[in-house]
Amino acid sequence: MQKSFNQLRDILPMLAKRTSQSVLHAFAYYLIPIGIATFSLIALVFWTPQYAADGDVPLVLRTVVDERGALAPADALAKLQQKERVSQFDTKLSEAPVWFSFATLNQNGEPAVIDFPSRHASEIACWDQASLQSLGAASRQHAHRQLSSARGGFALKLPALPALPANILCRAAFIGPAQLTVRQWPAGQFDLAIEQYHRKSGLLDGGMLVLAVFVLITALINRRSLYVLFSAWLILNLRVGALSAGWDSQWLGQVVPPEFLAISRPMTFVLYAMCTLTLYQTLLADELKNSRHLGGLRLIHWSCLPLLLAAVLLPYRLFLPIMWVIMVIGLSITTVGLISVMIRSRTRVAYWIAASFAVTFVASLAEMVSAALGMRELLVINSVTAALASSLLAALAVAEQMRMETVKRIAVQQELEHTYEVMPVGVFTLDIYGHFLSANPALQKMLGGSALVMARSKWTQYFSQTVWSQLHDMVHSHTEAELEIENRDTSRHFLVRAILARGRIEGVLQDITEQTEATEQLRFMANNDPLTKVFNRRGIEKMFEGAIGPVADGKPLALAYVDLDRFKLINDLFGHTAGDEVLRQVCERMGTMLAGGHQIGRVGGDEFVIVMPNTALPLASLICRGIVDRIGNTPYRVGDKAFHVRGSIGLIEVGAGMQMKDAVSTADRACREAKTGRKEGLVVYERDASAFLERVAELTLVEQLSSTNATEGMFLEMQPIMSLKAPHASLNFEVLLRMRERDGSVTSAGPIIAAAEKSGHAGVIDRWVLASTLSWIQTNLTSLPNTQFVCMNLSGASLNDERFVQDTIDILARHVQVASRLCMEITESVALHDLDNTRRFIDQVRNFGVKIALDDFGAGYTSFSYLKELPADVLKIDGNFIVNINEHPANVAIVEAIVNLAVNLGMKTIAEWAEDTATVRTLAEIGVDYVQGFAVSRSQSPDRMLTAASSASFIQDKDLALLVRTLGAPANVAEVPEAIPSRMQDLH
Repeated sequence: MQKSFNQLRDILPMLAKRTSQSVLHAFAYYLIPIGIATFSLIALVFWTPQYAADGDVPLVLRTVVDERGALAPADALAKLQQKERVSQFDTKLSEAPVWFSFATLNQNGEPAVIDFPSRHASEIACWDQASLQSLGAASRQHAHRQLSSARGGFALKLPALPALPANILCRAAFIGPAQLTVRQWPAGQFDLAIEQYHRKSGLLDGGMLVLAVFVLITALINRRSLYVLFSAWLILNLRVGALSAGWDSQWLGQVVPPEFLAISRPMTFVLYAMCTLTLYQTLLADELKNSRHLGGLRLIHWSCLPLLLAAVLLPYRLFLPIMWVIMVIGLSITTVGLISVMIRSRTRVAYWIAASFAVTFVASLAEMVSAALGMRELLVINSVTAALASSLLAALAVAEQMRMETVKRIAVQQELEHTYEVMPVGVFTLDIYGHFLSANPALQKMLGGSALVMARSKWTQYFSQTVWSQLHDMVHSHTEAELEIENRDTSRHFLVRAILARGRIEGVLQDITEQTEATEQLRFMANNDPLTKVFNRRGIEKMFEGAIGPVADGKPLALAYVDLDRFKLINDLFGHTAGDEVLRQVCERMGTMLAGGHQIGRVGGDEFVIVMPNTALPLASLICRGIVDRIGNTPYRVGDKAFHVRGSIGLIEVGAGMQMKDAVSTADRACREAKTGRKEGLVVYERDASAFLERVAELTLVEQLSSTNATEGMFLEMQPIMSLKAPHASLNFEVLLRMRERDGSVTSAGPIIAAAEKSGHAGVIDRWVLASTLSWIQTNLTSLPNTQFVCMNLSGASLNDERFVQDTIDILARHVQVASRLCMEITESVALHDLDNTRRFIDQVRNFGVKIALDDFGAGYTSFSYLKELPADVLKIDGNFIVNINEHPANVAIVEAIVNLAVNLGMKTIAEWAEDTATVRTLAEIGVDYVQGFAVSRSQSPDRMLTAASSASFIQDKDLALLVRTLGAPANVAEVPEAIPSRMQDLH
């Protein structure tokens, strides 16, 4: 019970406080405004007006228009006697002076005031009709005697009137659609009417100005141009209403100068129209986008500019009809468009604007029609009440627009708050010291649940001081950057983006742990071999690029090329599964032998590259020797099987600036040398090894052959080919390519052809050799009477080049006289690569008499069956069968078989690489037709060839010379013709 009493004692003060607050709020928000509205309504309906003025009486008058402005008062009075009395007179925009007369009423001896209320009157003068004595004159600038300006028009003050009416003659001038009326007031009531006039004018001016200033302040605070526009529109609406009521002659209690008043009236109408149309389009911009009336509305809007110019330049009486026409058309288009918008959008803004424009349209149209037709107001509403009503309705439209914007803003804010709460990325605000000022739930979850306490938790509680320094520098540098960071406790990875705004750090934190892991996995897959997990070609190339830089500073770098011997047998015999497992074990064994920083890359099926930074060549040699032993000493077990695998390694010392491909190519060459078995599985090339020099020379050749001066420095030498049937009867030879370097050294054909084939420029070399050879023969034809054939080698790459084939035909056509002296040598393996293409080429060149020789016969894929398909003239026996032929009886048998085959097919034979007399004697005994080699002669210059009578003229060895004399006996000469007969001739 005591506990319940204590709880009740605690609750009662709280309830009392809430109840008092609710009562105060109800009074402030509801009861007080309702009371003020009720009090004001009772005052307007039931109480007596303080400034009510009455007693005015309309007077009848006679009028006459002075078209020329030359009538005197007596003349005007005479004409007026003939006119009928009327209650009012409309000038219908005429600015000619108007004379009028009227009789005053008996005021029982009290003073009276004659009121001329037309706001369009510019000046007036009055006379006593009986004596024509002046009663006074007045204009907008000054007043004289009894006449003065009053209530937007003029007033004539009369003393106490006699019992009989007094007759008065007046003359007035007007500007605009004036309506002349005369009213008589008791002097006291007229003073009250003047006071009422100024009070209403002050209320209108004050109320509208206060509203306009309030809207303008709102616009400045909210930075909204719409409210600035509305504020200007309210002022212009006030001026339009003041002009209609005749109050436009003053502004803020100050008298407007008459010279400015004349031009301000038309400009007020035009500016009001421009501002109204702009406000209309701004408030209903979204609804008018697809409206078909938008074009007409814009046309009317733009027409306000020339209308503004007309307001300045044209007289008021000419300007008004133009303005009426444009305003009627504009109001009509605006009204139709507004009705369309109301039907489609059904928004309160459109309704309030429609009501505002309806009031303006009806009032303006009624005033224009009444002014144009000379009638009194058609409706009770006029421009003053229209200005007030339209301003109120437009204010309601703007208020509704503000309300809608507020509702949208609140909805957007709520949506943002909802998004802020549920968005999967962390959003935070820090002060400049790193304290958390705000954080959404996602961020709190990322950083450890609810442990984050605002204004107490610091960034450095979750991330390192280095990360905070990086974040601080990033936001203060005003660069749009991202920072990848790591949580110090959970080791999770985050991506943070932040900016500095209003002295705070606003940022977004995204958990990218899975993305980072996936990226690392992709990076691993991109740079590593999926089977062995070591680097792949791309990965080891990147590693090499990073290791080659320090070499320029004197740091050593070694590269090893590893090839497993006969590994393919494991895949072929036991399947790739077993081979894959062996490769994995090989990589594990090699890895155990490497020091830190050394990396393995798999660049082929069973080929690997090892990059060893900061490793001198002697140490690298020891490591590679250990790898060779580690790979081959212990068998590899896969299931119940054991495999023995050996490896060969080529190790090189990498120089500064060396490309990866060049280093691998050189190491591969060393590895191939190691596979010969004489080097125990390891060959080491130091930096100045001959292999490096050969590689540099090859690259230099490739670079030259790729330039425009590919054949610069090239020249031909010629090696004699001696007949073994009639050695002294013929001078045949083979042209050999040479290149003279800039240092004077000479490069043989082998490196040149290899570089040309690698660079794709073999055709350039062959064209030059072919054209140079034929040109030389043609030039020196008379000096070569014993030359039956001149051999030249043809590259395989050129033979398969259609463009080269066509160029060959063109060159032969230019040297058709000597083309029959040419013998083209085609390598056997190239000929068999595309038999149809080779046969087609042979047929084309033989049409010019060119002979064909199959070069290196017996060294490639020799098959006797294909010889019947190729119309060759000569078999050039591979030199490997000729060198040391006497030491290998099998070679003698092979050469003898080739010779017999050639005889049976009608072909001649040439044996190359004949280096001694014994070899030449054996070849002669076998029956070989021609011999070529150092035993006869080395290659000679073209000039030297022109001085010889036969190929035997170059023999220096006495024993061979004696043998040649024996071979050249007359019996032998008679048996063998000197020229090589074509195959077709032999068949015939």
